[in-house]
Amino acid sequence: MKLLRFFTAGNVDDGKSTLIGRLLFDSKSISTDIIETLTRQSKTTGVDTDIDLALLTDGLRAEREQGITIDVAYKYFSTEKRKFIIADTPGHAQYTRNMFTGASNTDLAIILIDARNGITDQTKRHSIISAILGIPHILICVNKMDLVEYKQSVFEEIKSDYLKFSERLNLNKVSFIPVSALAGDNVVKPSGNLNWYNGYSLFEFLENVEIDQANDAQEPRFQVQYVIRPQTDELHDYRGYAGSMLSGSLRKGDRVQIFPLDIETNISKIEKYQIEVEEAHAGDPVVIHLSDDLDVSRGSTIVKSNELPNTDNFIEATICWMDNKAYQSGQKLLLQQNSFRSKAIIKEIEAKIDIHTYDELESDDVMNLNDFCKVNIKTAESISFDSYSKNRKTGAFVLINENTNNTVAAGIIH
Repeated sequence: MKLLRFFTAGNVDDGKSTLIGRLLFDSKSISTDIIETLTRQSKTTGVDTDIDLALLTDGLRAEREQGITIDVAYKYFSTEKRKFIIADTPGHAQYTRNMFTGASNTDLAIILIDARNGITDQTKRHSIISAILGIPHILICVNKMDLVEYKQSVFEEIKSDYLKFSERLNLNKVSFIPVSALAGDNVVKPSGNLNWYNGYSLFEFLENVEIDQANDAQEPRFQVQYVIRPQTDELHDYRGYAGSMLSGSLRKGDRVQIFPLDIETNISKIEKYQIEVEEAHAGDPVVIHLSDDLDVSRGSTIVKSNELPNTDNFIEATICWMDNKAYQSGQKLLLQQNSFRSKAIIKEIEAKIDIHTYDELESDDVMNLNDFCKVNIKTAESISFDSYSKNRKTGAFVLINENTNNTVAAGIIH
């Protein structure tokens, strides 16, 4: 059964949490005891309906008190056709960093637009972030159609405005659905109030949308998380390299190259759940054994000898600055890519990205919270990577303040 990861974004009060709540509620993906609990809690929120559907995702106490989403809330459900992971991301501009991280590993972006307000700065912000991350499919949900009397002209005008705005973003695929999350129109079932619309409901769309698999990297990439060396009488010669397959697949007997050692060897054995297997696929937690005893350690990358990644101690990237404190020139950082970690420094801030227009602005060598910048980074040790557009697993990283151990930025490699 295929898995679809998607996130929701939009302005505050556009109805993101209510939409997800309605989707889960009407598709009968919520257990009876949770419904009973939410019904009791809804009496304190002042909603006009029996149940406040937003409470399904607004899990933090501060969110429920203010009626907003602050953190990224994840929900899981499945149907006969698919499994789903939903990331409900915040709408406030100050939580852009939360949205960036929540969206970074998804296949689909659902961007909500209030039918009364049309495209706003936040619509543009979220669309541009989706473009930066190369999200395969964008779905524009025009919500609150009940508040504009379900007029087709309102929907068509918003659709036209969005297509005009997004021309320069080079988004992969864009679709449009009119809904009313609060009333349930066109969320799970088609609505008679929208009889001029003959497309999928949101639920039908999610079950049937075809996500371009071209972005799913096929090149085998394995990164060592832990070296298993028991050195007991029973397992005297045992040396295995534990981790998960980041992408592609590796087979017993494959000729592989180890980075940063830049040495070739063969895979002698692959274990999964302590059982020997012939092949490891993307996502599998496995232990790989090599024919030669090499100085392989945590963070080492194992790839097929004929499908090599880039390896360098200099990368060009786009980062989102996530620290409340502004970036200081020459700041000592650690770059972490999966289990690989190296000391690093930002050598140059090439440009800032205007998150409302997608224009590149001249750098002033300053990065504040939620700023997006194109940068050049130098690492102390060579890093093996692919461009993010080719392989999300090896093309993404975080930067950590070496002194405080706080994550200060997330980035994607060009």
